[in-house]
Amino acid sequence: MADVALRMEHVYKKFRKGEVFNSLRDLVPALTGTMFQRQDLAGHDEREFWALRDVSFEVKHGEAFGIIGHNGAGKSTILKILSRIMKPTKGSMVVNGRLSALLEVSAGFHQELTGRENIFLNGTILGMNRHEIESKLDQIISFSELEEFIDTPVKRYSSGMFARLGFSVAAHVGPEVLVVDEVLSVGDHMFQQRCMERMSSILKGGATVLFVSHNLKAVTELCSRAMLLKKGEVAVVGDTDSVVRHYLKDAQEPCAGDESKPVYISQVKVRDELGEQSTFESGQTAWIDVEVTARERVQKLAVLLWLADETQYKVFQTSTEVLGHGRFSLRPGETYRCRFELSLNMGQGAFYLDVGIGRFDIQKVYDRKAPAATVFIRSTSAVRGAVNCFPRLVEAEGVLDSQLQERRARALHGL
Repeated sequence: MADVALRMEHVYKKFRKGEVFNSLRDLVPALTGTMFQRQDLAGHDEREFWALRDVSFEVKHGEAFGIIGHNGAGKSTILKILSRIMKPTKGSMVVNGRLSALLEVSAGFHQELTGRENIFLNGTILGMNRHEIESKLDQIISFSELEEFIDTPVKRYSSGMFARLGFSVAAHVGPEVLVVDEVLSVGDHMFQQRCMERMSSILKGGATVLFVSHNLKAVTELCSRAMLLKKGEVAVVGDTDSVVRHYLKDAQEPCAGDESKPVYISQVKVRDELGEQSTFESGQTAWIDVEVTARERVQKLAVLLWLADETQYKVFQTSTEVLGHGRFSLRPGETYRCRFELSLNMGQGAFYLDVGIGRFDIQKVYDRKAPAATVFIRSTSAVRGAVNCFPRLVEAEGVLDSQLQERRARALHGL
């Protein structure tokens, strides 16, 4: 138990779908109705649902642990229970050590106070005393890169500025356990990189990090172990690579689809020259194998393919018809297979592959898998954005700052 930083044991959390009453006039009839309503002996209420069911896991001191899953899987609910924002309906949890949490943009901030004043407010909420905050104030402001706006009321901050300030405070508390939700997704690319570096530094200092994100690449890079949640239940816990593969495999499993659909996508696979793959180098070639199956006779069909970035913006689209294959028809029970070849000239990050089957002439999509797969792109070059144009700097003029000149000179001399 001594080496355990946090633990959940058989935790359940129930929520109730209810109305929000804004006046006593609305509340009194509602309460009266509840008092005289016949109660189900089994305690069942259709307005209740379980956000978590029998969740158990533990994280050791000095470990980075990731939690992944689709929206609504219960990830944020777990973090709020661990942060003591809410209590479990059933079960127990233990947190050993000083916990610092960043769960929501603007959480713990007062809109009318300045950034500087909110550092003191948020730091106090996270358990620091005034002397600790004052000693780390310059570091917090410098890390957030908000020097110019630190004495501006935060009600004028963007969501990205909130994320910068919130993470800066949370990361400088000196936490023994740092809990970070998907909130970092609102920050810009460079700040996200700095946050990842900061969390790595916190880990090297012996602290524990619990990280929730849809960015599977970031989870893989930071966390040694992870847990996959499905509809509030633990699907698998293990090393991060195997958990991520399990998550991706779910999206690629053959599927019979909705039985009302005359034709459906029965399988999608992504591979390189060595076999099925989910991680590629920027510029590498990938092959997308698609299989569709018909239940009824359908004509003038085309297979559609999209790629979307982490914001769900579609960066690429094509189809069998656009690529010159022409339309095809299927009879009941017949299967059509095709293979797309793509050059993945994308920037570093996660991209989502969507596949559809439909007809262009009547603008009808019979079936669609979104996402059908997730593709991770690695890049050694300093590329930001959705695409990689493989840039090179061939000419530059001007005077470099002194620190950059020194680093360049040291590099030239092999120091």
